[in-house]
Amino acid sequence: MDHPSPTNESLETLQDIRRMMERSSRFISLSGLSGVSAGICALIGAYIAHGWIIGYYGGITVRGGDPGSVGRHGYMHDEAEGLKWKLIGLAIAVLAAALLSSTFFTWRRARKSNLPIWDVTSKKLFINMLIPLIAGGFFVLGMLYHADWDYVAPTCLVFYGLALVNASKYTLTDIRYLGFLEIILGCVSMYYLHWGLYFWTIGFGVLHIIYGLIMWWKYERGAGV
Repeated sequence: MDHPSPTNESLETLQDIRRMMERSSRFISLSGLSGVSAGICALIGAYIAHGWIIGYYGGITVRGGDPGSVGRHGYMHDEAEGLKWKLIGLAIAVLAAALLSSTFFTWRRARKSNLPIWDVTSKKLFINMLIPLIAGGFFVLGMLYHADWDYVAPTCLVFYGLALVNASKYTLTDIRYLGFLEIILGCVSMYYLHWGLYFWTIGFGVLHIIYGLIMWWKYERGAGV
């Protein structure tokens, strides 16, 4: 009968210790399906917003208005204000749907792995991610207050990327690379301001789905989560 060698036992012990330390210092219950669901919500929201924007500018052109003077006088000002609040409401709805679906998949994975979803580590993750998001949120509100829409999409992408990088030390390291991609995409978007919605769609929709699928394949597929 073969007995495990002392070397193998030592390696297994070290691996167990490493897993315990990782569980205590990192929130590892983040589900790849959370990223996929958030990306799908973003794509649906972007599709609706695109339809509203096309309809708005098409309506101005049909009535003989100058799209360059949108929001400066008369009915165009009223319609621009209406579109602005519709888009803000849509963004809030998309964010809420993404957070709910992401929380559900993360909670499901944590339950199957017998891990807590809310502990000291997840609190640190939440706080470190929230700080750049709050700063970015106030920055965007300031731009909307001054009717400066051009830089909203780049700002959202850059601050969201910073939030991911800042929070990555408390969860899976892979999320750091998603943060880098969001930051790069936001910086590139600065030079293509009229394509902001498309960059937003790629950053919050496509990249989330790709990242989520990679994370699911890498960490969850074999576990049946």
